[in-house]
Amino acid sequence: MNLGNYFEKREGLGVLATADSEGRVNAAVYARPHFMGGKTVAFIMADRLSHSNLQSNPRAVYLFVEEGATWQGRRLYLTRVKEEKNSPMIEVLRRRCPERGGRKGKTRFLVYFRVDRILPLVGGGES
Repeated sequence: MNLGNYFEKREGLGVLATADSEGRVNAAVYARPHFMGGKTVAFIMADRLSHSNLQSNPRAVYLFVEEGATWQGRRLYLTRVKEEKNSPMIEVLRRRCPERGGRKGKTRFLVYFRVDRILPLVGGGES
């Protein structure tokens, strides 16, 4: 199954894990990734710890747990390739998460990642 189709057809919980240059780890809940073509995904990020970590360490892991499924999901191993500050594309992509109170006018980044590896939620086999 195409990875973009996979995420469009499933609901669930996503967590993005990052680490700074000294290896201090952070994990934060994130919506499903936006597929930008090829092996590129993007996330809309606030100017917070996950974004800060990516400035010194471009690697991250996105873990997605399918809703209602037992141990089903995907792990995406990612490398940051570029970002856009307050990009107009953010509003185009904001398809699943309408603006919540208190966020309007805040700095947002559209952060692009190369998908380096895809694994199932549990186990080590490539999917």
